[in-house]
Amino acid sequence: MKIEVIGPGCPRCKETEQRVNQALETLDGVEATVEKVEGQMEIIDRGVMHTPAVAVDGEVKTEGDIPDVDRLVDVFESV
Repeated sequence: MKIEVIGPGCPRCKETEQRVNQALETLDGVEATVEKVEGQMEIIDRGVMHTPAVAVDGEVKTEGDIPDVDRLVDVFESV
């Protein structure tokens, strides 16, 4: 699975990335890559209006808030 943390690199985006990594640590056997998407045009191209956002395999799953670890675990398990 390809996970993208989308945002300009602000503290909220960095916190989201940390939580994504924490969520992945709790899941056994899940193969995932985490990438940061920080360019303004890249963010716009993905249709994100509010950052931070998290996309899984190209589909935006959260947008505009810092999701908690449990929510991210649920998102990653449902993919």
